[in-house]
Amino acid sequence: MTLTPYAAAGSLVPLVLGLLARKKAVTVVAVATAVAFGFTVLPRAIGDGSATAAGEPFSMLTVNLFFGRGDAATVVGLVRRHRPDILNTQELTPAAVADLDAAGLKELMPYRVLEDDWGATGSGVFSSHPLTKLDGLFHPIGHNMPAVGMTLPGGARLQLVDVHTFTPLGPQITGWAEGLRALPSGPASGPFRILAGDFNASLDHAELRRLVARGYRDAGDASGGGLTPTWPANKRIPASITIDHVLADQRVSVRGYQVYDVPGSDHRAVLAQLSLPASR
Repeated sequence: MTLTPYAAAGSLVPLVLGLLARKKAVTVVAVATAVAFGFTVLPRAIGDGSATAAGEPFSMLTVNLFFGRGDAATVVGLVRRHRPDILNTQELTPAAVADLDAAGLKELMPYRVLEDDWGATGSGVFSSHPLTKLDGLFHPIGHNMPAVGMTLPGGARLQLVDVHTFTPLGPQITGWAEGLRALPSGPASGPFRILAGDFNASLDHAELRRLVARGYRDAGDASGGGLTPTWPANKRIPASITIDHVLADQRVSVRGYQVYDVPGSDHRAVLAQLSLPASR
């Protein structure tokens, strides 16, 4: 399913062949197929036109560290350069925490809620603002997924979840789907809510689309960067699919979206710049 954008591009081939062969029936079917793919995929490269600079700015960085092997200096360099309010990490090991702090993260982001662990299970949220751990916001199904609350200097209140679902392979498919369904919906009032991390799903998966439909907008999709691949990075095969996301509730607008390579990790880091409207 994650390769659907490539199937969309490939749908132009039978269209061209049908035209060259002057086969009317083939051409009609090929046109219908290409148009259907276009309506499905192209909006992710266009954006929804909702970007606005109004409101309190908020930015966040999320990165899967690939069993803690992601280069700490690169991650901290991104934090130092872009000054995000939040850093979400997945596959965060105790050694990776030490490496990040040695590279300077302790001074840049002294507040953290960590559930680091050896292997793929560990996760952790780092921030330049005080954090409160939120217990009971939802029932995590997957790897460690800490939820935190925070209040920005301008007064905006947020709830954030560090997402890392199971990989949808073999017997884990059921747990992957249940994990996406278990994530909290986007609220219409109260604190703003953001889900960010490694969803192990693209917008071609119905389960992720259903989650987005529960009150969120995908930052990549909203900004026109929704086709920028995030995995697999730093491999012989170039990154080809988009499974790392920042989902912000519908009240939040997206001002910017970038993706960065992190040596040592098989995921690319995602940076989203958001705008939080004044509280009603």
